[in-house]
Amino acid sequence: MNADFSISQHPLHVTPLREALSSPDCGGFVHFEGRVRNHHAGRAVTALRYEAYRELAEKEGALIVTEISRKHGVKAAAVHAVGDLRPGDLAVWVGAAAAHREAAFAACRELIDAIKDRVPVWKHETYADGKSSWIAGCDHAGSAGNPDHQ
Repeated sequence: MNADFSISQHPLHVTPLREALSSPDCGGFVHFEGRVRNHHAGRAVTALRYEAYRELAEKEGALIVTEISRKHGVKAAAVHAVGDLRPGDLAVWVGAAAAHREAAFAACRELIDAIKDRVPVWKHETYADGKSSWIAGCDHAGSAGNPDHQ
C-alpha cells in the first residue's frame, strides 16, 4: 500500500493531496482537514505557529502512515503545516483510500489521532489580548465531549 507523510512550510492545498490517493481500485475515500480555530479554552485566537523537529516528525509520521495503511489495507497520506497560520488556515490533512468506505473511515480516524499523539509538532497560540502561549499536547482519551479538541 502507498504511505506518505510530510511536513510543509507552505500553505496546504487539498486538491493535489486528494489526487495523489486517487485510484480506480479505490471506491472509498475519506479525508480530514484540521483547521486553525479562532478560539481555544475560552480565549480568542488571532494567530498560531506550529514548529516541528522535521526529521523526527517525518520519520514518525511515515511510520504511522505505513502502520495504519497495512492494518486497514488502505492507501494513505498525511501532511502537517508548520510556520505561521491564521484562523481558518489548513494545519493538518490526512486521507485514506480503500476498496470500501469502512476501511477508509477507520484508517482516517486512526491516522489523525496517531499523528496528534505521536508526531513532534508544537503549537504556539497568540490571543486577541496580545498574550501568547505554548499549548500542551492533546488528550484524545477525553476528547469526545470536548468542543475545543482539535
